[in-house]
Amino acid sequence: MWSADEIARLCYEHYRSMLPKQGKPEPNREWTLLAAVVKIQPTADQACDRPDRPVQVTKEVVSMGTGTKCIGQSKMRKSGDILNDSHAEVIARRSFQRYLLHQLHLAATLKEDSIFVPGTQRELWKLRPDLLFVFFSSHTPCGDASIIPMLEFEDQPCCPVSRDWANNPSVEASGNLEAPEDKRKCDDSDSPVTKKMRLEPRTPDGMAHHQSFGNQESGPNSPDVSSSNLTAEELATVTGMAPGGAKVVDVYRTGAKCVPGEAGDSGKPGAAYHRVGLLRVKPGRGDRTCSMSCSDKLARWNVLGCQGALLMHFLEEPIYLSAVVIGKCPYSQEAMQRALIGRCQNVSALPEGFGVQEVKLQQSDLLFEQSRCAVQAKKAESQGRLVPCGAAISWSAVPEQPLDVTANGFPQGTTKKGIGRLQARSRISKVELFRSFQKLLSSISEDKWPDSLRVQKLVTYHEYKEAASTYQQAWSTLRKQAFGSWIRNAPDYQQFK
Repeated sequence: MWSADEIARLCYEHYRSMLPKQGKPEPNREWTLLAAVVKIQPTADQACDRPDRPVQVTKEVVSMGTGTKCIGQSKMRKSGDILNDSHAEVIARRSFQRYLLHQLHLAATLKEDSIFVPGTQRELWKLRPDLLFVFFSSHTPCGDASIIPMLEFEDQPCCPVSRDWANNPSVEASGNLEAPEDKRKCDDSDSPVTKKMRLEPRTPDGMAHHQSFGNQESGPNSPDVSSSNLTAEELATVTGMAPGGAKVVDVYRTGAKCVPGEAGDSGKPGAAYHRVGLLRVKPGRGDRTCSMSCSDKLARWNVLGCQGALLMHFLEEPIYLSAVVIGKCPYSQEAMQRALIGRCQNVSALPEGFGVQEVKLQQSDLLFEQSRCAVQAKKAESQGRLVPCGAAISWSAVPEQPLDVTANGFPQGTTKKGIGRLQARSRISKVELFRSFQKLLSSISEDKWPDSLRVQKLVTYHEYKEAASTYQQAWSTLRKQAFGSWIRNAPDYQQFK
């Protein structure tokens, strides 16, 4: 039907052909991350008399995002006109919401061909049953999915691995760690790091088990260079696999910090440094952020859907991702499974239509050309250190102004004097997505509004979100049972109209 490499290739080609030079990394000096949502649809000419024939599908990128930054708490605004989180995964998801709003407009107002069909309940819509969406990211999500063991092997390639290492007291940690500048070479095949710590071969199911870097903005953090004999209990704090007798060098560390209220990392040397499964916030440059890690957000979307609260007013059921594909980079299948699915797998008593999804997790063998690793491999050492690109690009499959290039949460080029004006708003900011939602409402006669929008007079963004009762019930259940320490912005930040 489709492969991870086909998804990656489609996204990379879309990035090259559809996104402008503005907002892309400066050659040989900057890198960025890429994420996208791809619509998968069976072709119209499927032969009914050939049930044994593989299903032929069309693949279309419907949203895309690039970016590595997020703003600090002190820069947040109550007007909803700034992007708090500009990591690629978040930009792609907000761009996807813009696409969904447009598709709802086509279905509900223009009665044109759309991804939505009428639901069984009054004035509600549901996704066409033959469609599915795949989420692509060029790199492992920051946060919990990036915490995996760093393994060292002697004179032989890594073999398919088992969980024995976590229960083997003879496994020891080595203090023989690379300096940060060496670690940034990641999977550059010519770097001494890769020669020293070989990546595992691909398994028969097409997955790979790679070492992973965490913090998207500032790169992997260098562990303390001290050795420790770890107990089985300490080793078990990292979910990972290695063949018996392998040395656990350390654990790759995420820059995302544990949220207040969580147990916190142990800080012990070696593989016990991090505790896994915890909620984390993205790091800031001195100014703490309120943005949850991409691992946490993807886990939330896997239970609540990608559409958010506003769109849920019009939908009979959430819009879920069928698969998550990661580009070529350090990676752990086990860490991805734990971070995106495992942490929520015991959540129960969700409202009808909501549930913890068994999203398919795959990795591609294709490297993103403007990833840190790819740029590092091409760059001459004399040209100075690499830095993350400060801009973020949003693209949506919508007819009007599909592109949006931002920096520091505002459209690129916005001056301090211009902040607060209409032209100083990203098209995927909260206030602009809310404006698009209100535009959709105004195009539909009130007697055809969903019941959730007619029971009371709603004015503010916060009121509209809270009125999506089934979504809010699902979110409340998820917090109580799995994500109790999730950082929620004060209602003051949602009072705009």
